[in-house]
Amino acid sequence: MRTFDFAGGTAVVTGAASGIGAALADALARRGSDLVLLDRDAERLATVRDAIRARHPDLTVTDHVVDLADAADTGRVAGAVRARHPRIRLLVNNAGVALGGRFDQITLDEFGWVMEVNFRAVVQLTHELLPALRAEPGAHLVTVSSLFGLIAPAGQTAYAASKFAVRGFTEALRHELVDDGIGVTSVHPGGIRTRIARNARIGSGVPAEDFAGDLRRFEQLLTIDPARAAEVILTGVRRRRGRVLIGWSAKLPDLLGRLAPASYGRFVATGQRLLTRALARRAGATAAPPGPVEGAPSTPARRPAPGSPPG
Repeated sequence: MRTFDFAGGTAVVTGAASGIGAALADALARRGSDLVLLDRDAERLATVRDAIRARHPDLTVTDHVVDLADAADTGRVAGAVRARHPRIRLLVNNAGVALGGRFDQITLDEFGWVMEVNFRAVVQLTHELLPALRAEPGAHLVTVSSLFGLIAPAGQTAYAASKFAVRGFTEALRHELVDDGIGVTSVHPGGIRTRIARNARIGSGVPAEDFAGDLRRFEQLLTIDPARAAEVILTGVRRRRGRVLIGWSAKLPDLLGRLAPASYGRFVATGQRLLTRALARRAGATAAPPGPVEGAPSTPARRPAPGSPPG
């Protein structure tokens, strides 16, 4: 399969109002792609759209406000995108949500909300827009899974379930679409500085005072610039890579999961203790163990992860 050509094609990006999605939109515009941007945050989405239009007046940049947790709304927007863009060169399923809490601290409705946004919406948009990808020679599909689509820490049952599902869906599609000439890439980010943790929902059974402290420590570990993550992703797309891991915080735990798939918990527990000490030294005080972090060691604990991994 030849290398991917960005210039002159239409790229659809979900979760484009901030974080990796906004960085991808900017990087794609610099590569000459026309853009279709989707997000539920109308104000931030408009800011991203207007900034790109100002910098790249020769490109076509449209946006759609959509609640991906709503299947009907997702279908409405997918239909509008396909009607206006019968040929799509790149689809990036990037949008995702987070939920903090152990399985016994969350409700089934909360669990279902994560699955709706992180998995069902990915499947639905891909199904709706696949004909437009097939109509464009050399098209490509990207799904943003997570490090927690490779390993599954305590406190992240819903998020890990959704991201493992995305990974399996993407791998099967890669095999199905190869004869169509459509490239497929699964992305597994490490500690990216995005808003997903800050915007995470807290499980109904999680004490709010526990969550706040963990969130502060969690955010100290998010060190990778979204712009850097976007460049890594698009390099992988250009080279038609089947899987992209971003940062050592994704690569090391991925290796650990491969070497000890059923027993990596004891290793990440050791890593968590080391991280806790490092954070305590940085803060100049004794810190409680942080919750599971994307790309950072995690272990079963009384407290849940603060939201979920970036990406």
